[in-house]
Amino acid sequence: MAKKRQEDPPKGSPAWMATFSDLMNLLLCFFVLLYSMSSVDSEKFQMVIASLQSNMSILPAGGKSIGDGEMISSGVRQLEFLDSYYNEMANSKSEEDTDNTSNTVYEAFKQEELSESEQMAEEIQEAVEAAGIQDLVEVDFNAEYVQLSLSGAILFDSGKSEIIDEAYPIVDKIAAILETYDKNIIEIEGHTDNVPISTSKYESNDVLSMYRALTVANYVRANTSLNPAYIKSSGRGDYVPIADNSTAEGRARNRRVEIKIYNSYNSDLNE
Repeated sequence: MAKKRQEDPPKGSPAWMATFSDLMNLLLCFFVLLYSMSSVDSEKFQMVIASLQSNMSILPAGGKSIGDGEMISSGVRQLEFLDSYYNEMANSKSEEDTDNTSNTVYEAFKQEELSESEQMAEEIQEAVEAAGIQDLVEVDFNAEYVQLSLSGAILFDSGKSEIIDEAYPIVDKIAAILETYDKNIIEIEGHTDNVPISTSKYESNDVLSMYRALTVANYVRANTSLNPAYIKSSGRGDYVPIADNSTAEGRARNRRVEIKIYNSYNSDLNE
C-alpha cells in the first residue's frame, strides 16, 4: 500500500501567535493608559477639584454650602445636621432683624428727643429776647435739655455766693421763663475757674460752686410756682471748663451758672 502524501503545513505564522500578539497589544495599551493617568496635569486637576467643591458641593470643601461639616462626599451623614443648620441660620437672621429694628427705634427716639429740645430752645430764645436779656444769656440745646448760661460776674461778687442786687431783675426774668416748664426737671449748676480758693466759708472751688448753684435754685423755688422737687442744684467746681484757664478771658467764661431745662423724655424724678 502506498504511503499517503503528507499535506504541506499552512503558510504564515501559526494561529496561536496571532492570539498572542493581540494579547500583547492589549497589555501594552493597558500599561500606556496607566502611565497616562499617573502623569495628570496637577494644576488642571486642582482646578477641577475647586470647581466641584464650589459648585456641586460633592467634595469635602463643599461643606461650606451646608454649614461647616462634612458634605455628600461622606455619604448622607451631613443630612442629619441640615435641620439644625437651617434653624441656626433662621435664628441668626431673626436676631439680626431684631437688632436692626432696635437700632431704628432708638434712632427715631433720639430724633424725637432732639426735635423737642430744639423746639424748646426756640421758644426760650424768643422769651429771652422779649425780656431784653439776650446779651447776658446764652441758649444752647442737645437731645436731653436746653441750657441757659450766665456769667458768674453778672450774678456774684468774686469769691462770694450771694446774688448781687443788680442781678435780681435778671434772675427774675429767667425765673419767669422757667415757670413755663413746670413739668420739666430743672438743674442749676455752678462752675468756677481753676484759681484755688480757701476761706472760712468756702474751703475750695467745689464748695463755692455748690453754694452759688444752691443760692440761685433757692431763689427760683421761693419766687415761682414751680414744684421744688423738680429743681436740682449741683456744684461742678473747675472740672468742666469751656475756655482756657490760662487767660483772664478764659477764666471769666469758666466762672458761670448753667440752668438746664430737661425735655419731657428726660424729666424723670427717679433719675
